[in-house]
Amino acid sequence: MTTDQSMAPSPAPSLPALADRAVRLLQAATPLSFVQLVTRVALAVPFWRSGILKWDSFLKLSDTAVTLFSDEFMLHLPGGPYHFPMPTVMAFLSGCGEVALPVLLVLGLGTRFAALGLLVMTCIVELTVPDGWPIHLTWAAMALTLIAHGGGRLSLDHVLGGLFGGAHQGSGSRGM
Repeated sequence: MTTDQSMAPSPAPSLPALADRAVRLLQAATPLSFVQLVTRVALAVPFWRSGILKWDSFLKLSDTAVTLFSDEFMLHLPGGPYHFPMPTVMAFLSGCGEVALPVLLVLGLGTRFAALGLLVMTCIVELTVPDGWPIHLTWAAMALTLIAHGGGRLSLDHVLGGLFGGAHQGSGSRGM
């Protein structure tokens, strides 16, 4: 009788047990620090691509960038749309932010602040191109994720935090 019990098939795992195993496998395959790195790069790319088009040379805006902010781009606010105030200044600030903030994100340096800057820019872009809300919502979600969780272990924030005693800053320790 003991032999018969040992040869009996074991019961199939329950659906919750299978789901739990699948979740653990997915978590192991996608470590948070890797997800944070991919999110940083994914958010940086569209802003970088837009930013480099605004410059002719170092700190020299292209005529196209100024024309866009002068004649094409409008702020869609109640009672508007309205032209951008100080279009040359706005083009310059936009161009600087679209180049500098993505570089900081990719390096993971000041990640939360760089993501906050891109979130603000995303809100302005949404006011300028309201029909682009599906992609703008995606950018906002990525920026908010980085603001909440930081750059992760694969970032300069984490390295510098470890060197200077603030390892919790930007390490993405929440949720790890």
